[in-house]
Amino acid sequence: MIERYTYRERLCHWMGALTFVYCLLTGLAFYSPYLFWIATMLGGGPTSRYWHPFAGIGFILVQVWMDALWKRDMIVTETDKVWLKHTEEYASNRDGSVPPQGRFNAGQKIFYWGIVGAAILLLISGLVMWFPERIPFGIAWVRELAIFIHEGAALIAIGLFIIHVYMSVFLVPGSTTAMVRGYVPAAWARIHHRLWYDRVHERVR
Repeated sequence: MIERYTYRERLCHWMGALTFVYCLLTGLAFYSPYLFWIATMLGGGPTSRYWHPFAGIGFILVQVWMDALWKRDMIVTETDKVWLKHTEEYASNRDGSVPPQGRFNAGQKIFYWGIVGAAILLLISGLVMWFPERIPFGIAWVRELAIFIHEGAALIAIGLFIIHVYMSVFLVPGSTTAMVRGYVPAAWARIHHRLWYDRVHERVR
């Protein structure tokens, strides 16, 4: 067995997941009257409205922590660009035809940076919506623009989240277990992240 994620990395990941899911559920409740029942199940409209921005700030803080943990691992390399030309083989589980990758493959890096970009947009637009009285001269279109950006960034983040869950649970079995327990079999690491496996194996030797 090889350690894939440290305790700190796993704690950071699940804290991010918890705050994101809370923001997702309460945000959907505010987005449509047909989904307001979600807010009712989470303590009511006022409660959800109060905690939504605080959970959002929590999510942003987790992203900052995650960046400190994984920033070097998430740098896009020439190897990643080659991998992107073989996404069809990856999606169809033809692992033998996929170029070897480091600790994270190009798809995971795209997801990471997509979430970072969405988080920045959500933070800026969310602050405008949270404190509308601070908008200079009460310019109405600024708040309307913030709402549009917030909803658009949220939809992007939700789409990435759905893909992330699908990939982790169904496409690459063992990914979720790794994030829970922290370890993966050496054979799994060799198949899915050969360059990382070689580096870890060399270090162990």
